[in-house]
Amino acid sequence: MSVESFHDLTTTSLQGEPMDLARFRGTVVLAVNVASECGLTPQYKALQALHSELAPRGFTVVGFPSNDFGGQEPGSPEQIQSFCERNYGVTFPLGAKLETRGPGQSPIYAFLTRGGQAPTWNFGKYLIGRDGKVIRFFASDVTPDAKPLRDAIEQALAS
Repeated sequence: MSVESFHDLTTTSLQGEPMDLARFRGTVVLAVNVASECGLTPQYKALQALHSELAPRGFTVVGFPSNDFGGQEPGSPEQIQSFCERNYGVTFPLGAKLETRGPGQSPIYAFLTRGGQAPTWNFGKYLIGRDGKVIRFFASDVTPDAKPLRDAIEQALAS
């Protein structure tokens, strides 16, 4: 099957259950490769705030834990979930740990990186439109509350 949109993909949730990304059809998504032991890990707080604020308008953050950069997500699914809930009150969906690059690259990141923008560190962000197409990539140093990201999300929500 040819993957034409984010919604064509499936993965596993952090809880080990099937996670069909078609459930996000009609929603603006911010897909983020997350890690619990990174200097950027405090971005979880702003990601959760963004998710909480904009969910009523058809927006969600989806986190994909990855151990690709500096081995900074070594934990088990249970450890990752517990860390995120305890330290940052994360309620947005988290997928199972996956690879963002290399020979074991997940189908999700094969789709997200088609436009040439691959994450170079933890907390790379892909803004995905309601149609499941990637709108724009934001590097790790662009915080969830940064004006360029917020403006792009607002534009996607308005369309």
